[in-house]
Amino acid sequence: MQTNLANKLLKMVSHLKTRNASADDHSPIGLLAGWGKFPIEVAEALRCAGHRVAGVGIVDHADPQLAELCDHFDWIGIGGIGKAIRHFRRWGVTQATMAGKVHKVLLYQPGWWLKHRPDWKTIRAFSPQLFFGSGDRKDDTMLRTVVAAFARDGIRFEPATDYAPELLVKAGQIAGKRLTNKQLGDVEFGWKIAKSMGGLDIGQSICIKDQTVIAVEAIEGTDACIRRASVLCQAGKFTVVKVAKPRQDMRFDVPTVGLKTLETMAAAGGEVLAVEADRTILLDQQQFCREAKHLGIAVVAYTEAVAQAAA
Repeated sequence: MQTNLANKLLKMVSHLKTRNASADDHSPIGLLAGWGKFPIEVAEALRCAGHRVAGVGIVDHADPQLAELCDHFDWIGIGGIGKAIRHFRRWGVTQATMAGKVHKVLLYQPGWWLKHRPDWKTIRAFSPQLFFGSGDRKDDTMLRTVVAAFARDGIRFEPATDYAPELLVKAGQIAGKRLTNKQLGDVEFGWKIAKSMGGLDIGQSICIKDQTVIAVEAIEGTDACIRRASVLCQAGKFTVVKVAKPRQDMRFDVPTVGLKTLETMAAAGGEVLAVEADRTILLDQQQFCREAKHLGIAVVAYTEAVAQAAA
């Protein structure tokens, strides 16, 4: 009788473990969403792969359309790390990803503290930057701090491209005419400088003409950098080079280009866009190629080795 009872208990425990493992397998993937189309494409990719999606959108950044693509969804302010963690834990999220840009320039606007109201977890995580002046505000520093704050509550971040690898651009001519030797020279020249900038965590994009640096991306973002180049180089016909950092953490801040990039380049007079293959996200790929051809913009994707030897 004791043996039968023991067997029954073992079966009950085995059933509970199996049920809990099944529940873990079907727990939703968390999506921390910033600005742009990228979060929408990630949410769609997750759904196509059969995942449930639990989304947290940053106010004034994320597209409201995300709410329709997520099984759970809510909003947070730019200082709402604690609120995001509470949402994820309530929804059973243990694995998450982030997608979309966060406009760091907001942190330098008057009264940002009152407007964005950082919660206690945000204050604690960023106390070196907010109070003591002992921490820098480089993109990697800030984003790794965010990832660490979630990890302390059992939520692990993975690269969004693990769920949507098809968004990474492949090497080759993406659109437009083949580059001239002069344009290839500008790409090689700009590539080396952009990689050095990335190593310093300054920015990922640079505008080049005649092997001269016209504009460098910093806190303002790629589009604003391109627009500044149009002011400084009114003759146009410059080249934009956008690369990953030498030690790019694919969980965040992965270089991204899309239709908006092309529209900005066309308005500014840019004629060549060179990006890093396998480490750059290309949004709306088919429409992107059609639009680049229509606008007369040549788009190429190189590996680092090919770019350095291009000229």
